[in-house]
Parts: sequence; C-alpha cells; structure tokens
Amino acid sequence: MSVNSEQAVVGFGEHIATELIRVCQDPAELTSGWWAVMQTFEGEFYGFEFARPTSSLADLLPTPYVTAASARRELWTSNISQRAYENGVEEVRRAIERGWVYQTNYCRILKQAIEPNFDFVELYRKLLSGNPAPHATLFHLPRNVTSLSRDIKIASASPELFLSRQGRLLKSSPIKGTATSAKDMLDKDSAENVMIVDLIRNDLSHVCKPGTVLVPDMLRLEEHPGLVHLVSDVTGELHDGFDWQQILQAMCPAGSVSGAPKSSSLQLISQVEPEKREVYCGVLGWIDVDENTAELAVAIRTFWQSLSAAEPTICFGTGAGITYDSDPAGEWFETELKANHLLGIASS
Repeated sequence: MSVNSEQAVVGFGEHIATELIRVCQDPAELTSGWWAVMQTFEGEFYGFEFARPTSSLADLLPTPYVTAASARRELWTSNISQRAYENGVEEVRRAIERGWVYQTNYCRILKQAIEPNFDFVELYRKLLSGNPAPHATLFHLPRNVTSLSRDIKIASASPELFLSRQGRLLKSSPIKGTATSAKDMLDKDSAENVMIVDLIRNDLSHVCKPGTVLVPDMLRLEEHPGLVHLVSDVTGELHDGFDWQQILQAMCPAGSVSGAPKSSSLQLISQVEPEKREVYCGVLGWIDVDENTAELAVAIRTFWQSLSAAEPTICFGTGAGITYDSDPAGEWFETELKANHLLGIASS
C-alpha cells in the first residue's frame, strides 16, 4: 500500500492503522472500539476511531506526491528569545520565592512555514530511524477526510509515558531531570522528579481506589539519543465505573509538563508563555475501549502542524522544569539540548 495526501493514517511505533471509522471531540463518546486520541495542553480533545492496526510501517511505500519533506535548519525561529527566556526563568523563580509554586515547566515553540504537501509520514520515518523512542506516534489526518476545520498532522518521538492501562491497572511514568550524561545530573533534577511524582500520586488518587496508588520505581536513569533522563513509575487501581472522560479530566495536563501545584503553575505558564502550546505537552496515543487497554504519551519531542497559523506551519516545542535553584542560562541550554538532535533529523 502507499499513503497519499488524502488518506487518514495513524501510527504507533511500527504499527499503522488506515481504516478511519469516525471522529469525535468528546472523550465521553469513547464507549467501544479502538481509538487514536490527541488532546492539546489546553484540553481540546480529538478522538479517531479506526479498525485496529493491521499494517506495518514497512508496508507504506514512498509517497510520490511529496516534493518537500524536510524542514530547513536555518529557518527555525523561537517564539521566545534567549534573553526573554532567561528573564522568564527569573520570573518563575520569584513566584517560587513567594510560595506560589514549587516548580513550573517553562516552554518555548520553534516554528517555520512549510509547503502544503509537507510529508509528516516521511518525517515520522526519519524519527524512527534517527531517534527511536518508546512512544513514537504519527497522526496524518487531513481535514477533507475527517471533516474537521483543520488538519491534524503530528510526528512524535516522545520518550514519556503519560498513562497506560491494563484492565484496572493505571500507570504513569513522569520524566523529570535531563542532562547530557549521568555524571551531569544535578540535585535539582532529582528534587524535580520527586515533586512531580507526588503530584502524579495526587492526580491518580482522584480516579483510583484508596490505598492502591504506589511508586514501584523511583529515579531510574534512562538513556535516549543525546541525553539522559530521570524517570519514575506511579501506579494505581482504577475505581469501578470510571470512564475515559473522568480519567483525562483528573490527569490532564500532565504534571511533568505543568508543575506543582498544578493549578498555580498553569496560571503562571499563561503569564510567561506568549502563546498556546497546542499539541505540545498534550496527550497522544491509543485507547482500546473493548479490551480496557491504552497507551498514552506526553507530547514532547514532537513536531506538529500548527492548529492556529493561517499558513501551513511546522512547530516543535522544547522546555525545562524551573525550580528555585535553576540557573537561567542552564535552563536555556536544556531547551537547546532537547531540540538539537531532533531538529537535525527534521532538516535532513
């Protein structure tokens, strides 16, 4: 088979689904079937019911309609300059000093204009080859197929599990702590992780049975292309009768990309960040309602077509968790570290 610009395709790792059945924008409609789902950081939900994946990425032949599959490295522009970002870090530190927040994730968005036929399927192939990730995700959903008001086009190399489900068992694996190597990890990194684990425990407690929320693994080191992360696992047993609308309402947005306390951090983010994050830091994944299974990732290390720009625009978000001990220049460097390898792949 081959993909063309008029076809709906979603991919998770090497598994591809192409038979779109219906579209919804309310998680309450997830009552049966297999769904690819996306929710923006601001809470806008999209569900796409497909026949279960039966194809592999190897079955997708080169896409002959494409003439421009690569972004240009020199054309990426940041919506926050280095000086403004470092000033923003200081603003977050002042909020921590006042006791308003303990930690807040502060992000910026890189973007550039693209041709209307820019190939997110080919970009996804490049990511799988050049930056293998445990939660790689593809959405190629043209508006003329979905009847939505916008295209949903995403290629993600996310390393972070937002939420998995196996029967009643829910699991979240927040990432907090990033460095070029294990020896470069700071005390700040482990402190961040501990704070966010506590936040995830609280979020899960709203939908899980009392006494079942546990932390079976804490502060393990995971290696990814060009960097290392600290990762923890938080699990819980879902209450009887809870549906996906209630789960997403309790858990979103992800604590690792918002902050603690979450409500105060979200207010602070709206003050220091100049525009919506859209897909970035939202949720990407699949839900099998009939089997009570799911795998949802935090939409980091993610390229997407802007949901708001007048002309086709590719976006990539990058950010850092800010604590009182944060060094503004160091936090800017962390955002550069997270972006550098992936921008190179997209520009190849």
